[in-house]
Amino acid sequence: MKTGRYRELIDTLNRYAHQYYVKDEPSVSDAVYDSLMAELKDIEARHPEMIATDSPTQRVGGEPLEKFEKYEHTTRMVSLLDCFGEEEVLNWYERVKKLDDEVAKASYFVDSKKDGLACALHYQGGELIRAVTRGDGFVGEVVTQNIRTIKSIPLRLREHDFAGGFTEVRGEIVMYKDDFEALNEKRKKSGEAPYMNPRNLAAGTIRQLDPKLVAARPLRFHAYDVLRENPDDIPTNADAYQAAGELGFYVNDEAHEEPDIQSVIAYAQKFERRRKDLPYITDGVVVKFNDRALQARLGVVGKNPRGAFAYKYPAEEATTVVKDIEISIGRTGAATPVALFDPVVVAGTTVQHASLHNADEIERKDVRIGDTVVIYKAGDIIPQVNRVLTEFRPESAKRFDMEAELKRQFPDMEFTRPEGEAVYRTKSGFGLILLKRALTHFASRAALDIDTLGEKNVAALVDAGLVRDVADIYTLREEQLVALERFAELSAKNLITAINEKRSPKLARFIYGLGIRHVGSQTAQDLARHFTSLDRLGTASFDEIRGIDGIGDVVADAIALWFESDENRALLAKFRELGVWPEPLREGGALQGKRFVITGTLQSMSRDEAAERIRDQGATFQNSVGQDTDYLVVGQKAGSGKRKKAEKYAITIIDETKLKELLS
Repeated sequence: MKTGRYRELIDTLNRYAHQYYVKDEPSVSDAVYDSLMAELKDIEARHPEMIATDSPTQRVGGEPLEKFEKYEHTTRMVSLLDCFGEEEVLNWYERVKKLDDEVAKASYFVDSKKDGLACALHYQGGELIRAVTRGDGFVGEVVTQNIRTIKSIPLRLREHDFAGGFTEVRGEIVMYKDDFEALNEKRKKSGEAPYMNPRNLAAGTIRQLDPKLVAARPLRFHAYDVLRENPDDIPTNADAYQAAGELGFYVNDEAHEEPDIQSVIAYAQKFERRRKDLPYITDGVVVKFNDRALQARLGVVGKNPRGAFAYKYPAEEATTVVKDIEISIGRTGAATPVALFDPVVVAGTTVQHASLHNADEIERKDVRIGDTVVIYKAGDIIPQVNRVLTEFRPESAKRFDMEAELKRQFPDMEFTRPEGEAVYRTKSGFGLILLKRALTHFASRAALDIDTLGEKNVAALVDAGLVRDVADIYTLREEQLVALERFAELSAKNLITAINEKRSPKLARFIYGLGIRHVGSQTAQDLARHFTSLDRLGTASFDEIRGIDGIGDVVADAIALWFESDENRALLAKFRELGVWPEPLREGGALQGKRFVITGTLQSMSRDEAAERIRDQGATFQNSVGQDTDYLVVGQKAGSGKRKKAEKYAITIIDETKLKELLS
C-alpha cells in the first residue's frame, strides 16, 4: 500500500465532507464520494494497523459506553443574562458603563442564539482528543465518541496558525427543523411517538451511551468561540469566529460586529422578524463586547459574565381554557392562586397550570374560570397567563373571589393581607406553625439529618424571629443562639457546626427535605436518580416528571407546580446565594440497577444507613420482596416471611457481611 495514497484519500474525503456539511457547497457527486470511500475502506481492511484517527471511517464505531466520565472545563462555561426588550438592555448597559470607562466607546459582536446543547471540543496538535458537554459550567461529561459521529465537526483541524498546540472550540449542537420533522415523520409511519422538540432531542442524543445511535440522527455543530492558552492569540470575538471558520467549523452567517448599543437593539428587533426563516430554532441574539480583554475585566457575577447578554424574544404562545383556580399555601404562609387548565404544549413541553401570582394580578388581567387564555413561558421555563381572549368568554364564566376562596378551600385557617402588599398570608400563628413544620421536616433524619435541630430548637428559633424561612438557618451565628434560653455556648456551637456540615447534602435528601407535596423519600430517590441534579429537576416539564416509572399525574403536577412557584424559586435562589446546594448524583454506581430488601436487624448500621448506602451505589432499596428483587439481606432476629418469598422467587439471600462487601 502506498501511504501517500491513503493520506490523500483521507484529506480529500474530509475536504469533500467539509464542503458538503459546513459550507453547504458539495463539489462532487455522491457516487464519486462513495467510490473514494470504498477505496479507503479497502486499504484499511488490508492494513488495519495504519488506520488514522481522522479517517472518515472512524466517525462511527466503538462499543457502547457504560457511563460518561466527568471532566473539569479548562475555563468555566458560563450562562448569559437574559434581557427581554430594549429597556432591560439599556439597564444592563448603564450598569456595566459604570464599571469600566471603555464600555462607552466599545463595539459589540452579535450572533443568533441557538436552541441546542453547548459543547467544548479539545484539539491537541490539531487532532480531536476530547469533547465535553457544558454540564454545570465547571464540570461536564466526556462525549468524545458521540461527537465524532457529527460530520460537521473536523476530526483534524484545517491548516491555520492555531492548528498546533492546544485549541478549544466551543459551540452549540443543534438539529435543523427540516431534519427534525423528517425524523418525526419516520417515527409516525412506524407507529412510534414523535419527539417533542429539536433541542431536547439533540441534548438527549448526545447523552446516548451507544455512538451508533447518535450517528443515526442528523446533528450539526455551530462554533461560537475559540480558546487558546495565550489569550493574546484571539483579541476579539470577531477574531474567534474567523478562526473557527478557518479551522474548518461552521459559523453562523448572522454573526457580525455592531458599533454601539443602539445598533445592537435595532438589529435584534429586525432579526426577530426573520429568525423563523432560519433552518434552526433560535430564541434570541447573543451580544458580547467585541474586545475580549474588556469582557474579561468586567468579570462574572454569579454564573453570568457582565460583558455579554442574550436579547430574548417573547416565548412561544398557546391557548387553553381555565378549568379552575386553586390556591397554594407556601411554607411561609403565602397564598398563591394557580390556574388549572386543559394540557397544552408551549415551547415544546406540556403544561397544565400557571401561577396567577396574587388577587390583584387576576383582577388586572380579568381572568375568570371558563375563560380562554393565552399561555406563554417566561424565560421559556415558567408557564404564565399572558392575556384573556374575552371574545371567547362563555356566559358561565365565573369571577374569582380570593377571600371567599380562601375561606372555602382552607376553612380552618385565617388569612390577612398586610397593608401595602399584594399577597394574602396566613395570620401569624398559622404562618409560624407552617414554618416550624417545614423546618422540622427539613432537618429530620430522613431529610438533611441536622443533629440537635429538633422540634423544640426549631420552635425557639422561629419564635425568636431568627428564622423566617428554611434557608435562614444557614445565616445563624453563635452569639444569636446564646442569647436564647435554650442554648449555652457549647450547644450553640454544636448546632452551628451541625448546620454547616450540611451545606452540600445528598440530592435525594435535599429534594425530600423541601417538603414537596406527595414526594416521600422513595420518590425523592427516583427523582434524584433520573435527573441527577437539582438544576435539571427544577427546569423539568410535567411530561418529563410524569415519564418516571411510579410517578403519576398527581405527583408530577405537584412537583412541577412547586418549582414554578415564585416563593419556592426565591427560596432556592437564597440557598444558592448562601452556598447551600445538593451534590449532583453520581451516575453508574457499582450496584446500578440492582434491588435490595433487608429483613431483621443489622449490627454495623441502621436500616436507614444501609438504604442510603445501597442507593449511593445506584441500586434500589425496597421494603418488600418481589419478583424483581435481586438480594434479600438477612440480619439478626429476622422473620421467616421474606426469606420464604425470596426462596420461592430464587432470589439471592445474603448476610450483613456480604452486604458490606458489595457496598465497599
